Amino acid sequence: MGLSLAKPPHTKRQGSLSFLVGSLGQGHSNGVSITAHGVNTPREETEMSSIPNMSALALAHDASSTESTRFSTSSRQPHEPDKGTGSLNSKLNWLRAAVLGANDGIISTAGIVMGVAGATVDRSSLLIAGLAGLAAGALSMAGGEYVSVSSQRDIEKTVMAKETAELRDFPDEELEELTGIYTEKGLSRGTARQVALELTAHDPLRAHAEAELGLDPDEYTNPWHAAFASMAAFTVGALVPLLAMVCSPTATRVYITITATIVGLFLTGLGSALASGSGKTRPVARNIIVGMCSMTITYLTGHLVGTRV
Repeated sequence: MGLSLAKPPHTKRQGSLSFLVGSLGQGHSNGVSITAHGVNTPREETEMSSIPNMSALALAHDASSTESTRFSTSSRQPHEPDKGTGSLNSKLNWLRAAVLGANDGIISTAGIVMGVAGATVDRSSLLIAGLAGLAAGALSMAGGEYVSVSSQRDIEKTVMAKETAELRDFPDEELEELTGIYTEKGLSRGTARQVALELTAHDPLRAHAEAELGLDPDEYTNPWHAAFASMAAFTVGALVPLLAMVCSPTATRVYITITATIVGLFLTGLGSALASGSGKTRPVARNIIVGMCSMTITYLTGHLVGTRV
């Protein structure tokens, strides 16, 4: 046949799109195939067949995107809301008492047994001195924490009573004061006023206590928690150098006690850092340095006194 088919003047071939019709009625003539967009030679057919199907690529991309989204969503941890000022104060209260008690127990008892060891090698003398220091220190820590935190609790109750009276006697002034607090925090005057009004309408004492005083009116610091935490922590801490000293051979008891004390101070510093969420290096180093200085001074004191008495 003398039929010549010319290819349409398309600049971009779209033969690989999903709406290809294929060859029209198996119309191959002289090595030429007819498509919906023109005429392709066998060479062009080969090139077109090597081009990836766009719809298949799109489906694969959607599937991978869905899988990626599902994985990232499932691996994301849910956000835990803050407990509030009161719970934070309570946590800091017992944490402070426990860390202080453990550190004091380790350092003071290590200082006592190291001081006695510098003067004598008698095991019974070391045990008596260590137990006496443990009992006195634990009771002293518990009593001191109870008195200290009780005073803090009394202050909290006093300022809360004062705030209650001011809300009763000067409600407009207190509302203006609360508005000013939120304005200083960055809110516009109108927004701060609206926030103060809504919080005051819901619970005026709580609104003013948290904004002005940083207190939770439903949760005051507990002196009993601090006392028991301090006493228990002191006892556990004191047992570390005491047992290391009285249970070790005479020739190596000092070195074993120093090692046990360093390990104990490392653990208390690490526990404090983990509980507070702060860095680990500074609390641990601080604990160990203070403990080593205490043991060194008391050992030298006991040694000097023991050699002269």
